[in-house]
Amino acid sequence: MGAPYQPMTPRARTSVGFWITGLLGFAILLGSLAIAVSVGAIAVPFEAVWGILINKIAPDTISVDWSKGREAIVWDIRLPRAILACLVGAGLAMVGASLQAVTRNPLADPHLLGISAGGACGAILALLHTGLFVGLLTVPLLAFLGSLGATLLVLAVSQFASATSADRLVLAGVAVSFVVMSAANVLIFLGDPRATHTVVFWMLGGLGLARWDQLLYPAVVLLFAGTYLQLKSATLNAMTVGDETATTLGIPVARFRLSVFVIGAMITGVMVAFSGIIGFVGLMIPHIVRLLVGGDYSRLLPLSALCGAVFLVWADVIARTVMAPDDMPIGIVTGLIGGVFFVWLLRQRIR
Repeated sequence: MGAPYQPMTPRARTSVGFWITGLLGFAILLGSLAIAVSVGAIAVPFEAVWGILINKIAPDTISVDWSKGREAIVWDIRLPRAILACLVGAGLAMVGASLQAVTRNPLADPHLLGISAGGACGAILALLHTGLFVGLLTVPLLAFLGSLGATLLVLAVSQFASATSADRLVLAGVAVSFVVMSAANVLIFLGDPRATHTVVFWMLGGLGLARWDQLLYPAVVLLFAGTYLQLKSATLNAMTVGDETATTLGIPVARFRLSVFVIGAMITGVMVAFSGIIGFVGLMIPHIVRLLVGGDYSRLLPLSALCGAVFLVWADVIARTVMAPDDMPIGIVTGLIGGVFFVWLLRQRIR
């Protein structure tokens, strides 16, 4: 007789579901990248897209039957843009998930907490006033400092106003966001009028300035900061239960919360420096992923990054095609979708 049937434990079923969801999501991401590179004001057939990519990775492996113009569109314009969308979407989703854990607020998001506004203010300072005094690193550096400053300001305001509850922390973030954006508007007003149009369009969110030599900065920051958050997934799980429980487990709550805010400011600031302000990604994606795999951060963080990348790739496809040949700012697309999701989330909380 064979061995008796052993039913799969809930933990094993969850693990299998996680890997299936991850593999399916990765396949969807690859397909989304292919579509994003193919569609646009000038359509490029899928076979030409794959041929160009293969020929760039392994030259002279296939015969070239496409024009130089199509090759430039695919390799120099659309592919870096799609990869930047993946990096920004993944980074903002991971930041949103982490902030929701340490604040115990399902409405926490780098956009609502004013972190994105601080990054935009620092980037505008670099673009219009200080110049690139340390080369291409200037914009992401000042954007990070702006995000970090806005984060510390939110924490200071929440302490000053005794806004220690999760809901009031978001209100403090919204208030700081208005103040910081006012400072950013002053910088725009005082800047060179010839450059303000470009900066204003950039503030609405856009990936059109993506270049291969600039993708290194968001990729490196996301790799190291995302790895740190993933290694701290067990601590994030404890933080969702409450400060008292986390303290009894030996977690230095205040220090860890501050470290997550700093890491979130780093990721958000660098992403904002290359994409402008893109809101609601960090709010929506973690909630959608929780419906798929639950609230364990060891699964939630990587799948949030994956789903955030897929979401922003498709948001960019919509932004490029809905008003072709002109580009709609991607922040408008995410704002429309995120606003509806925010109302739905508020309704779910009331229920």
